[in-house]
Amino acid sequence: MNLLFVCSRNRLRSPTAEAIFAKFPGIETASAGTSPDADTPLSLDLIEWADLIFAMEPVHRRRLNEKFKSALRAKKIIVLGIPDRYTYMDPALIEILQSKVPRHLPR
Repeated sequence: MNLLFVCSRNRLRSPTAEAIFAKFPGIETASAGTSPDADTPLSLDLIEWADLIFAMEPVHRRRLNEKFKSALRAKKIIVLGIPDRYTYMDPALIEILQSKVPRHLPR
């Protein structure tokens, strides 16, 4: 299963999620940002690759829909509700991710 994690600049939240869930068996991960200056900007290729998309905040889902609406018709987007106040690999961020993401993964 291919998981795509999306935040604004792809520097803190989504790369942390990518690193954490890359260790799960049967899971491939990627991350991207919705801002033009993101480290890895969101692309159509990433959208098409993803089986499941996790947006950190509602604004990220809105930006996904604005830019890639037709490509998202068969995609499930889950908004995690994680605000931009964590550093990369912040233990509190990891705890939140580990509590919210696995419930959406196949068993």
